[in-house]
Amino acid sequence: MCGITGVIDFNKQSSNEVLLAMTNSLAHRGPDGSGVDLQSEHEFQIGFGHRRLSIIDLTENAKQPMPFNQFSITFNGEIYNYKEIKLELEKLNHSFSTTSDTEMIIHTYSELKEACLEKFIGMFAFVIYDKEKQEVFCSRDRVGVKPFFYYWNEGSFLFGSELKAFHQHPTFQKEINLDAVAAFMQYGNVPTVNSKKIFIFRLNKP
Repeated sequence: MCGITGVIDFNKQSSNEVLLAMTNSLAHRGPDGSGVDLQSEHEFQIGFGHRRLSIIDLTENAKQPMPFNQFSITFNGEIYNYKEIKLELEKLNHSFSTTSDTEMIIHTYSELKEACLEKFIGMFAFVIYDKEKQEVFCSRDRVGVKPFFYYWNEGSFLFGSELKAFHQHPTFQKEINLDAVAAFMQYGNVPTVNSKKIFIFRLNKP
């Protein structure tokens, strides 16, 4: 179990200290290390945080957030067939510096974009930022084994493995979605209208 969190902030009210506080609120999910990366673009800030539980690649080379070319990723979970996918990528002239499934994900996304999900067998929640295209891709596994919570309000998008991370950001306002609560109480889950598994953000205001 790892912990991921982050922010897309068009109000530019974020800081390394805020992102670190969000990340450290998830320390119990990843005692083996942590990392944050906050980037400032012309119209927005984007920050990723990660708390690490080392399972596959135990070296520092596999720490997150992880960069690759114009991409960066923060990832929680495990891709069971990552070795098979890496072999396919190596035939396409990809080379790897770690034995982690995280690096495989970001390489696969560079080739296939959102169609990469058709390759993955496992449990996962991850966010990838394409700096060149200024696009953000957010995804979780098909049945939601790995949690992915998000919050959008007045120019700030927050995400995390747990809701407690949001409380560390100054733009967060606690508000209950009564429709989602009612659905959960009645059905034991939240229908698609209030819970999605894929987001693609293009980070340029109209």
